Amino acid sequence: MTKNILMVLTSHAELGNSGEKTGFWVEEFAAPYYAFIDAGATVTLASPMGGQPPIDPKSELEDFLTPSTKRFDADETAQSLMANTAKLADIKASDYDAVFYPGGHGPLWDLTDNHESITLIESFLATNKPVAAVCHATAAFLNIKDSTGEFVVKGKAVTGFTNSEEDAVQLTNIVPFLLEDELIKRGGDYQKVADWNAFAVQDGLLISGQNPASSELAAEKLLASLV
Repeated sequence: MTKNILMVLTSHAELGNSGEKTGFWVEEFAAPYYAFIDAGATVTLASPMGGQPPIDPKSELEDFLTPSTKRFDADETAQSLMANTAKLADIKASDYDAVFYPGGHGPLWDLTDNHESITLIESFLATNKPVAAVCHATAAFLNIKDSTGEFVVKGKAVTGFTNSEEDAVQLTNIVPFLLEDELIKRGGDYQKVADWNAFAVQDGLLISGQNPASSELAAEKLLASLV
């Protein structure tokens, strides 16, 4: 049976008050997207505002191109899907088997406190469906609670963009919060490896990847949960 996977992207384009642009990180969408498509899954894209989500311009620089990003750049079908994402408010968890959140700095601003996103993730978890996020998109897990009112990351193995990685890209004073600190504040069993190395962790239905290099690993864990 074909699996239906939802991918939720940011609609946020402004990098704080830096005057620079942000959005989603292309590799963190492209690698999981093709992992899902190549495994025979049907993928639906959504974002808070619908339509074309902003792409972080830095993620299109030569240094960050990968086989997956190049495939995306040449894929008219995927480009069309991306230009026409569904509005998050119109999405029902019951229509999907799993959800994946690609990162980029955008999610820190518009997917951390987003009511539709929080409700959606809580619905997936309540119906025993896996949820995955990579890099900054693990911020989407911060305010998710379980049926007892506890933060779902409490006591759970979880990862996301590290403080040292944020420092390396010189955005520590631009971002609204440091993801590593916030996951720890909510009781998460925060785990990481050396900066920029691939690392993904799964604890029950929660799957998270540390950084762009971890996006395919996180996607593979999500696919394995659907077998």
